[in-house]
Order: sequence, then C-alpha cells, then structure tokens
Amino acid sequence: MSVEPRLMANAIRALSMDAVQAANSGHPGMPMGMADAATILFKEYLKYDPKEPNWHDRDRFVLSAGHGSMLIYSLLHLTGYARPTMDDIRGFRKLGSPCAGHPENFMLEGVEATTGPLGQGFAMAVGMAIAERHLNAVFGDDLVDHRTWVIAGDGCLMEGINHEAVGLAGHLKLGRLNVLWDNNKITIDGSTDLSTSEDIPARYRASGWHVVSCDGHDFDSIRNALDEAIADPRPSLIDCRTIIGWGAPNKQGTSATHGAALGDDEVAAARKHLVWDSEPFDLPEPIERAWREAGARGGKVHEEWRARLAANPQREEFVRRMEGRLPEGSAKGDYLDWLSANPQNVATRKASEMALEAINAALPETIGGSADLTGSNNTKTKAQAPLTADNYGGRYIYYGIREFGMAAAMNGMALHGGVIPYGGTFLVFSDYCRPAIRLSALQNVRVVYVMTHDSIGLGEDGPTHQPVEHVMSLRMIPNLDVYRPADAVETAECWALSLARQDGPSLLCLTRQNLSQLRTERTDNFCAKGAYRLRAAKAARRVIIIATGSEVETALKTAEALEGQGIGADVVSMPCWTLFDRQDDAYRTDILPKGVLRLSIEAGTTLGWERYADLSIGLDRFGASAPAEDLFERFGFTADQIAPRIVAALNSGVK
Repeated sequence: MSVEPRLMANAIRALSMDAVQAANSGHPGMPMGMADAATILFKEYLKYDPKEPNWHDRDRFVLSAGHGSMLIYSLLHLTGYARPTMDDIRGFRKLGSPCAGHPENFMLEGVEATTGPLGQGFAMAVGMAIAERHLNAVFGDDLVDHRTWVIAGDGCLMEGINHEAVGLAGHLKLGRLNVLWDNNKITIDGSTDLSTSEDIPARYRASGWHVVSCDGHDFDSIRNALDEAIADPRPSLIDCRTIIGWGAPNKQGTSATHGAALGDDEVAAARKHLVWDSEPFDLPEPIERAWREAGARGGKVHEEWRARLAANPQREEFVRRMEGRLPEGSAKGDYLDWLSANPQNVATRKASEMALEAINAALPETIGGSADLTGSNNTKTKAQAPLTADNYGGRYIYYGIREFGMAAAMNGMALHGGVIPYGGTFLVFSDYCRPAIRLSALQNVRVVYVMTHDSIGLGEDGPTHQPVEHVMSLRMIPNLDVYRPADAVETAECWALSLARQDGPSLLCLTRQNLSQLRTERTDNFCAKGAYRLRAAKAARRVIIIATGSEVETALKTAEALEGQGIGADVVSMPCWTLFDRQDDAYRTDILPKGVLRLSIEAGTTLGWERYADLSIGLDRFGASAPAEDLFERFGFTADQIAPRIVAALNSGVK
C-alpha cells in the first residue's frame, strides 16, 4: 500500500517542529513550508544513493536557505543516510550533534555545502554546475551526467551575490542548474512588501534563465514545474508559491514561524491540524518505510554507473581527479631548476603567471579565472581556452566584475570535486570576496585566491586601491593560508604548497612592481616552513629582521648596511604565518630566538606583528597616489631610513 506524499511531507514537518521546539531555537517555518516540494524532489527526481553519499555522479542538492536546516536533516534521516540518527536530530543545535544550526558540509555526508549566509549556497551551486559541465566535456556522459538542485528563499534572492551568480549562470547557459524558490513572501521583519517590490521572475528571464511557477503545496503542480525545468536547456528558476510554517494553524503565513520555536501550544495545534498522532521524534512505520524506499531508488542507477566506470578507459584519471590526488611527478622541479639558472627580476604577479605555465601544463584539473582583471592578475596561461557556453571544456573563466560571485563559484567547484579552481582580483577587492573566502576556510576546500597589487607598491592608483589592512585581516581567518612571496622562487614554492593542500584554501598576495630574485641556488621548498633564515648574520648577531614580500629585498639591504657598522643581522623571510606557527618549538626558536632585537618590515598595518617582533616598520595609515619608489621612500621603507632606526633601538636597549 503506497503512502501519500502529504504524509511523507508531514514527517518532515513533524521532525522540524519537534527538533526546533526541543532546542528552543531554530527556524521551523521554512522546512514546514517547503516540505511538499522537497518530498517530490527527493522521492521522484533527485539522483542519489544514501549508501554511498559521495558517489561521484550523484545530483548535488544545496539548501541555500540554510537557516531551514531541519529540512535537510529530516531528508537525510528519512531517506536512509547513516547520519543524522534520530538521537542526532534530538540534539539539534546542541553541542556534539552534527545537526548544527546551519548545515555544515564537514559534519554530515549528504550536506554538499555549508550554508546559512544567504545567497552563498545559490552561488556555490553555480560553481557546482560549472564543474559538472566541464567534467562532462572532458569525460563524457557515461561518467558525468548529473544535475544541481537548490532550494533558496526570498533572502537568498535579495542578496547582492544573487545578481552576480544569476548573471554568470545565465551567461554560461547552465541548463543542469535548477533552483526551487521558496516564495513565501516572508522575512524576519515581516512581509517582503516592507522591503522589496522587485519583479524577480523578470530579472531572471532578462539574465537568460527559464522561469516556471507552481503551487508549492500541490504535488501535480510541483511535478509539472520540475518536468518543465528539466526539459529546458537554460538554468531554471522554479517559483514555488508556498506558505511559511504550513500546518501550524495559528502562525502559518507569518514571520512568527521564521526564526523561533512554535511553542508547545502551537506544536500541539499543528499535530492536530496535520492529523499527526505520533509522539515527538517518533515516525509511523509505513511512512518511514516509504521514505526508505524513496532513498533506495538511486541504487540501481548507481550500480549501472559503476559498471560504466569500470569499463571506461579514462577510469583512473577520472577517479584521481575526483579524489583530489595530484598526478605523479611534477613540473615544479624543472621550473625551479630553470629559475636557478635564469634568475628573473619580475613582479610576483608575473612570477605567478610563469609558475602557472608549468602548473597548468602538468595539472589538467586546474580552472583559472579573474574578475575582469586577467591582464593585471596574470592568471591566464597561453594554452588555456575560455570556458564558455560553447566550450565547457575550456579552463579559464571570465567572471566579469563579480568578485563575490567568483569566490563563491570557486567554492562550489571545489566542493563538487574533480577540479582545482583559482581566481584573481586586486588584493584590495578581497573585501568583496571576504564572506566567500571565510566559507572556503570553514568548508576546508582547496581554492587558490590570486590577489595582486598587494601594497602601496602598486603606485599611482592611490589609496582606494592600495591595501593597508588587508593582508593582516586575511591572516585572521582561521584555516586560511595567506602567502606573501618575496621573489619568483618563493612564488613558485607558494603555488606548490597551495596546490598540495587538500584541507583548506590559500591566498597569494602578489606585487605589481618588479622584484629581484633573491635565491639562485636550487633548494628544498623553504616556504613550507612558513619562515626561514634567508641571510645569516656575519658579525655577532644583534638583530633579526623579519620581512615579507617586496620588503624582503629591503631587509637584505638594511642588513648589509648594519653589517657595515659591525652589527650582525639575520634576515628572515616569512611568506606564511600559519605555516610557521605549525612548526615545532625547536625550529621556531632557532629562527626567532629570544634575547635578540626582532624587527618586522611589511608595507601594511603593524597590528599583529607584536607576536613575532619587538619593533615594527609598517603603514598604519592610508597610502597616496604616486610612483611606487616615491611612496616607499615617503613612508620610510628604504634601507637608509630603517637602518638608523635599528641602531637607535639597539643603543636604547630595546630587545
């Protein structure tokens, strides 16, 4: 005997309101309102296998409206994923439960992306859809043939990033992307009429999307809309007209159901209204069985795919890329040998491009891009063809002036797997990317940010474009490796470390101005230590000069000036704080021993350097518009200006 979809949907409603009520915290309205559409999607359309959640050719489902997290937790439990268990759901929003307030990809299999910051889930789904089309172009339909599904709320569509993501998806004609819009016309403040009068469907149509509407509580209407979306070659917005908190008779349709528990009385009234007699966290056996059968639906499709994979001549390469393993061997060694024999006095942005020529030739999984600054970021290599609607096999994306959308899309590409995305903009515009960079770090994804024009050294564009606080503020993000290389060799080493890292993002801060190559002997990857002694004192050591990026060359000149006065000076290049902090005590103490004056030089804010240095040469103000060499002299970043300050500090007894 079949179970009606409404009863299956009511299981979602019951679990959602019970879990939120038990936690006395959460958002019951969204999962109750979208339960019907989600039931049809997971029961009849979505391609997935709870027994193997990471099946490479599964459909990707992203709950962009992450505040409604009990929707995905209910669906995962009901369809037979190993977790969340019912005990996990009972512990919703409590310490130790994987059912966090907002879905976290590292806590539960089946959660494809960490969502909650509205709009980013949608934008990450665009990246997933890009990755799917690219890998399909490379490996064909037999191995890669799936869709990306999103449930997004009114807030997701209001956020500025939505405009960037929608424009990019429409331009690339990502027809495998389908977004179910929970159009309940309610936000925390109340009706959406309070804040917007936008014609959202018209905006999507103007951006190259297909739009279809449905009654989000009528199962045939939902099916018809999903069928139409699948049939259309464009990305689709499925406008699901819903009632927030559907089933809570006194609060449904109001903001009272959005971000707070319903309360005991309303939960009891909802149970009566839904004819749901089971105790909290208890599921009727027929309904539970029906959901398990829905979850098992993808098993046969998965087995058929597995057979195709076993017979496919590209199997090993496909699996290698999807597992994130780099190929055996590397072009990096040959490139570094070449640099040793042919020193390059170039900007580190140019050094990055040179390294990428070797990297992209050796790693077919890299996909580059830039937010309309390709020629300035030097992110495109000669052999890279653009990834377009006519050529998804291309490996370079012109993101346009969409920094936030680019960063979020790269997160989605990395989460999908099979590709390693990198993208560029000016370092000062990392402010536009920052929420997505933070999610890169939180989600532990391999994304490489190429941020050029990293200081006052960019020159005449002036303080609007000159980063001052940016490097330090980015270092504050947990799990983000921030690199500021000093020359072409360090740039190549930092790229190698970024690509080898599978558990988090990296960000390269690169210069506009040319820098001398400081190392010409072939060595191990010194940057892997985060900081290393580039120059040892010749006279008795009295000072250690720590520097990053373009200021390392200045540090070397300063040390030479001090040695001329009989003052021994070490120079330590510190391209990456986090890597240095991961070294053992013995190494860190050897590089930065106590009892010696330690001075830092970096053309940015000095805040934070006190953890390593006794004195800091930096820039705690905005820059100015002038040629780079004039600015460095104006703000005290020359050896002739720094050496006397060190002598004065030593004479005054500062240590």
